[in-house]
This record gives sequence, structure tokens and C-alpha cells, in this order.
Amino acid sequence: MKPFFASLTALLLGVVVVFGQGIPRDPYNGAIVVDATTGDVLFEDGADRPGYPASMLKLMTLFVVLDRVEAGYLRLDEIIPVTKEAMRMGGSQVWLDPRESFPVDELLYALIIQSANDAAALLAQYVGGSMEGFVEMMNNKARELGLSPITRFRTPHGLPPGAPNVRHDMTTPRDFAMLCKALLEAHPETLRYTSETRREFRANAQPPFQPMIMETHNHLLGKLPGCDGLKTGWIRASGYCIAVTAERNDRRVIAVVMGSEKRATRDAKASELINRWLPEAKPKSVAKPKPQPEPVQAVQAPEAADEAVEDEAADTPAARRGGRRVVGWLLTVGLVAVLVGLGVRRHLLISR
Repeated sequence: MKPFFASLTALLLGVVVVFGQGIPRDPYNGAIVVDATTGDVLFEDGADRPGYPASMLKLMTLFVVLDRVEAGYLRLDEIIPVTKEAMRMGGSQVWLDPRESFPVDELLYALIIQSANDAAALLAQYVGGSMEGFVEMMNNKARELGLSPITRFRTPHGLPPGAPNVRHDMTTPRDFAMLCKALLEAHPETLRYTSETRREFRANAQPPFQPMIMETHNHLLGKLPGCDGLKTGWIRASGYCIAVTAERNDRRVIAVVMGSEKRATRDAKASELINRWLPEAKPKSVAKPKPQPEPVQAVQAPEAADEAVEDEAADTPAARRGGRRVVGWLLTVGLVAVLVGLGVRRHLLISR
């Protein structure tokens, strides 16, 4: 079996090399829609094509952090001091400064709403001991969720690698939809972060720091009915990506669109897929059956119970004593009969 798995791994890596450059296409590189309740695939087109998730992968960063909170190793109100390494992250950020400290909860809002790379780096350092340690936690989580070997995380933020020989973060629409479904099931509070469109950061800042207003990159929030998440992503190599979820009439779906050349095209296709397939999802109240009560132990039928009682009565002490009296009476009668018989015989013999 080992040679088989080795060949399979080599084949998958070959697929990544050939198709995994994340080249943006029109309208997308790959897409999928799944029923968030059942996991059923409602639509797929290139769902297994590898691509770069860019900032979409911050959902896995959120997943790992919330896991640690749930396990009791971390608190949402726990204060994290800013590091110089986190401050130096480029791209979208909230301009963290080493003179500042923030609670985990505020950094999670910055991670999702502002898509702040500096917040992602700081959370990773603090939770994982280092960014490398946190990335290992991300990949362990991916294996735990059963994602394919194609999905491989190398950063907690999704920025392109700083060196030419370093690989990008990689995933597929199918894998990422599985991740989103698992995240919503394990941590429904995820929607508290992903549904926000605008939020103040550093609300209580003191000079020289100033509060800033964070605004979401997910332009479907407030426009697509029922949309309450999840996350967008973009780097030049990946094109525009989005993992989006919406709920209407007790139905919820997740759509993942990766590798669009234009943001408008990505958003239009994601909206189209949600509107088309959301009515096909199963209602949550129907798809998730209520827990069944414990089975009631069968009661014995009256006839069987009577038979059992009769069987027990046949072997009571009183019954045994009654039986012995009958046997004794029969033995006595028999003995008298024998004695009478002997007496009669003796009388006859004497008479002769």
C-alpha cells in the first residue's frame, strides 16, 4: 500500500505544479456551492483546481484561535502586547505599534473586517509561540478536517512569499468550503465577526494613537439578502477570491469562488450562485433530526406474566409440603394393604 500512497502523493503534487499557479480566469478558476447543513454539493465547476486563497485563509487563523479559546487555553479578553515583527507586516493592516496592547477579541475583528495582516501575525505569534508554530497548528487542523493534501498553509495571513523559492499558501474551492462549513458548526460565533461591515478600532486610544474605522472588504454584506459572511482575498497571483455564506428561510449555503480576474465578476458570480442554489438547500430544522428519546424497555404481556407466576407457584415451599403429604398418605395406604394381604394369606393357610 505504501507505494500506492507514494504514487498518489506524487500525482497530487504534479497536479499542483501544473494547475496550481492560481492564474486568474474569467469568470473564475474554480467555484463550489455546498449546503451548510448537510454538506451536500449543490454546484461545482473546477472545485478541485488548486489556487491561492490569499486573505481568505484568515478564516483558518480564526478557526485555530477560537479552538484555543473553547479549550480554555486563551480568553477573548486576554491582552496581547504588540511585537515589532507584527508591526512590520505589509498590506492591509491596522497599524499596530509595539507600545500598544490589545485584547484577543479586538484583534479578531481586525483580522476579519480589516483583513489586517499585522493582527494575523500578532495572534499567530502569541497563540503558536511563533508564526511557524501557528502555521503548523493550521495544517494540523486541515488534516483533522480531512482536507486534501493540496491544501497547505504557509502563513497566517495569505500574503505572497517574500522569497522566489518559497511556496504560496494553497487550497481548492472544495477544501475551503469544507473548512467554512466546519468553522460555522464548531464556532457559530464566527458570524459575529464576519457579518460586521464597519467597526472602530482603538476606540479608547490615547495620544499619540488615534482611533480608526475598519470597513469590510466583503461588499456582498448588506447587498446580498441573508449574507452574513465570510471572507474575501486578493493578491496579484491569486486573483479575487471569496468565501460567502447566506441564510434565508431556514436554509444556509456556502459558496467559494476563487481566481476571478475582476472583483466585480467575483462578486457577481458569488451572488448568482447563492441566489440560484440557496432554495435547493434543505431547511435546517428538517435536515437535522431532533435527538430520539431513549428506547423504552418492553413490558411483558399479561399472558406471559401469568405463565411466569404459575411456574413460580409450582415450586413454592407450600407446594412442596403438600406433595410430601400426598406421597406419605399413599405409602401408608399401600403398607396397610400389604399387611392386610399378609394376614388374609396366613388365615387361609391355617384353615387348610
